[in-house]
Amino acid sequence: METFHGLEWSQLADMGPELTLVIAAVVLSLLDLFLPGRANRALLGWLTLVAVVIAGVFAALQLGVDAPIDILGQSYRVDGFAALFKLIFLGGTALAVLMSLGSINEENVPHHVGEYYYFYLPATLGALIMASSADLITLFVGLELLSITSYVMVGMRKKQLASNEGAFKYIVLGGISSAVILYGMSFLYGMTGTTNLMEINAVLQSSTDSFGALIYVSFFLLLAGFGFKIAAAPFHNWAPDVYQGAPTPVSAFLAVVSKGAGFALLFRVFYRVFDGVGSSEYPIQYDVLLAVGVLAAAAMIIGNIQALRQTNMKRLLALSGVANAGYLLVPVASYYGLVHYTNVSELMFYLIAYTLMNVGAFAALAIVERAGGSEDVKSFAGFYYRAPWTAAGMVVIVLSLAGLPVTGGFFGKLYIMLGAVETHKYWLAAIMIGTSVISLYYYFSIVRQMFMRSTEENPVRVPVILGITLWLCVIGTLVMGFYPQGVLDGIDQVTKLSDWMLLPQ
Repeated sequence: METFHGLEWSQLADMGPELTLVIAAVVLSLLDLFLPGRANRALLGWLTLVAVVIAGVFAALQLGVDAPIDILGQSYRVDGFAALFKLIFLGGTALAVLMSLGSINEENVPHHVGEYYYFYLPATLGALIMASSADLITLFVGLELLSITSYVMVGMRKKQLASNEGAFKYIVLGGISSAVILYGMSFLYGMTGTTNLMEINAVLQSSTDSFGALIYVSFFLLLAGFGFKIAAAPFHNWAPDVYQGAPTPVSAFLAVVSKGAGFALLFRVFYRVFDGVGSSEYPIQYDVLLAVGVLAAAAMIIGNIQALRQTNMKRLLALSGVANAGYLLVPVASYYGLVHYTNVSELMFYLIAYTLMNVGAFAALAIVERAGGSEDVKSFAGFYYRAPWTAAGMVVIVLSLAGLPVTGGFFGKLYIMLGAVETHKYWLAAIMIGTSVISLYYYFSIVRQMFMRSTEENPVRVPVILGITLWLCVIGTLVMGFYPQGVLDGIDQVTKLSDWMLLPQ
C-alpha cells in the first residue's frame, strides 16, 4: 500500500491540479444525474469554475518548487515550466467557463446538456498532462484526452448545421493528425527502444549516423501532427469551420488552451528529443530549427493574408490565431544560448497576452450575439454608440491583437522579434514586422465598424458576467503593457533551463 500504480502516496499533492479536475469531473457528472431541469446547468457551471480555481491554486503552489519532481517512473515531471503552463491553461479555461455562464442559452446548447460545463474539466486535464509529460505514452494520453473531449464540445449545438459540419471535420482531421503523431512516435521508439524523452535523446545522439534518415522522417511526422494541433499553416484549414460551428466560449477555449497545450508539447519534445542530435552528414538539430522557422513564416503569412477577406468574426479570429501560431513558433525556432536564453520566457509572455486578448475578443463577440447581432464583423456597427464602455474595452483588445502600444500584445511581439534578431533570424523578424502591418487592416475593420458606422438600434444591454470577463482581459492586457519587464522577470524566475530541457538540477 505504499504506492498507487507507481505513484507514492506522498506524491499525490504533486498532482493536485490534475486530481482536482478528475475528482470534480466525476462528482459533477454524477450530480448531473440527480439535478432537476433547467436549474442544473448554471449550478454545474459555477461548480466547474470553482474546481478550475482550486486546481489553479494547486498549480500556483508548484511555481516555487526548488527542484523538478519526477514521478510515475520519470514519465511525469512537476516543475516551474509545467506549473506556469498549467496556470495559463486553467486561467483560459476559467475565463471560457465564466463567458459560458453569461452567454450560453437554450438556442446555443439545450438546457438538459449539463455536460457542456464539466466537459471543460477533462479537456483541461489533457492539457495539464501534456505540459508535464516526459514520456511519449503520457504525452499521447494527454493529447487524446484533450482532443476527444474537444470534438464533443464543438458539436454541442446539435441542431445547427455549422456545428455538425465543424465537429465532423474536426474529428476526422484530428484523428488523422493523431495517427500521424503516433506514427512519428513509433519511429522514435523503434530506434531507441524507450518512450522516455530523456533516454530517447541519449540514444539518438550516440546513433545519429545509423538512424539519420529515420530521425528526419520521425521529426517531420511529428511537426505535421503538432502543426495541426496548434493550427499553423498549412495545417490550419480546419480551424475557421470549427471555430464558426462551435459555441463561442468553446471557440475561445480551443483558441487559447488547446493551442497553448500544443506549444507546451512541442517545446518539450523538440528541445528534448532533438537537442544535440546531429553529425556532419546529418545536421538534424539545425534542420529542426530551420523547419520550425519555415512553418512559423508560413503561418504568419498565410494566416494574415487569408484573414484579409473574412467577414465572419469567428473565422477572422481563427485565421488570426493561425498567424499568432506563427508568432509563437518563432521562439521555438530561436535556439537558446549564451546571448539568448529567454526563448521560453518570450513564448510564455506572448501566450499569456494571446490568451487575454483572444478571450476578450470572443467575450465582446458573445455580447454582440446576445444583443441580437450575428457573428459578422458588421454586427459591431455603431457599437460605440450602443455600448461605449464595452467598445472602449474592445479597442484595447484590438490594439493588443494588432501589436500596438501600450498593450501586452505589443511587448509580446517585441520580445519575440528581439530574440529572433539576437539569434540572427533576421528573416523571421522581417516577416513578423511585415505581417503585423498587414494585420492592421482587418483588425481595424472592427474599430471602423464600431466608431464609423451608424446604427438606429437601441443601446446594448451587456450581461454582467460577460462584461466582467471582457474587462478582466482588458485589465490584464494593460498590466502587461504598462509593466512588461516585471512580468517577464517573473516568468524567468519560474522557468529554468533544467526544467523544460528535462535536465537534472
